[in-house]
Amino acid sequence: MKVPFIVGPGELELRDVEQPVAGPRDVVVEVAMAGVCGSDLGMLAMGVVGGQPTPLGHELSGTIVEAGEEVKSTKVGDRVALNPLFNMIGNGGPEGGFARHLLVRDVVTNPGSLLAIPDSMDFEKGALVEPVAVAIHAANRLGAKLGDKVAIFGAGPIGLAILAILRHRRLDDIVVFELSPFRRERAEALGASAVIDPSQRDANEALIEFHGRLETAHVPTARTSHYVEATGAPILPEIISNAAPRSTILVVALHKQPEAVAFLHVMAKELTITGTMGYPDEFGEAIMVVNSGVVDFSPLVSHRFAGDNVLDAFAAAKESGSSAKVLVNYAD
Repeated sequence: MKVPFIVGPGELELRDVEQPVAGPRDVVVEVAMAGVCGSDLGMLAMGVVGGQPTPLGHELSGTIVEAGEEVKSTKVGDRVALNPLFNMIGNGGPEGGFARHLLVRDVVTNPGSLLAIPDSMDFEKGALVEPVAVAIHAANRLGAKLGDKVAIFGAGPIGLAILAILRHRRLDDIVVFELSPFRRERAEALGASAVIDPSQRDANEALIEFHGRLETAHVPTARTSHYVEATGAPILPEIISNAAPRSTILVVALHKQPEAVAFLHVMAKELTITGTMGYPDEFGEAIMVVNSGVVDFSPLVSHRFAGDNVLDAFAAAKESGSSAKVLVNYAD
């Protein structure tokens, strides 16, 4: 089978790989649908991990076609979504999810690496479970409640998914900042109360307009209570400078360079700055939310490619101004 490997910075190459065989503690998943994650693009930009060609792909759903004799938590025929954090699939480990068949090692020790999805959930929704779990954990870390005022900087797949989860929790005062018109349209479709092009409007002035004005000892600011940094751009100093007293700033984007933090502002305004990573306990909830149909996650998906065109899928995902979640279909 053909599997994409990182062979150098920005270089992705399809290589022939033997179809895996499950050991007594392993499982083989026939992958139906896999999504391109921002972290896939980040790893691709950096190059190989540990000096070896590196496979990618960890947002996926499929069907178990082989299970080792010691595996009791799941069986052949089960429809599953992958929790990749247990065995580093597509995150520098020996396996990647952009393959027709995926070996999931030692499911006996890590039964949570594969979670059953309902028969009513199609595989496209199954592939969205992982990024939705990221968004649920991020929303939990943010801690915004009914009546709070939220600003989300960045409407990429994770920023959009966080918006969807906050709307699901009935928050209705959410302003999204995004440069791409394509992504701004998707934020509007997911229910943002306002969507702003930050190249055309000052963020603090826009938030004052939509969230109300707060006079402070320093400069006028908005009554925004919670901020989400989902761009990865060097905008944290500006957010901190303009943040309302006792507000919360959540960093969900990957920042590859250190950021200058004005801790005098953090101290004087008693700000809370927190990060988020993964989904320690939210994967099961993500399956329920996606399957419920209460949230329409379809605006997250911008492109769908056949499995033979996985390199084209990565090319589309790199065009961040005209893409959101890019999916690869191995089932057809």
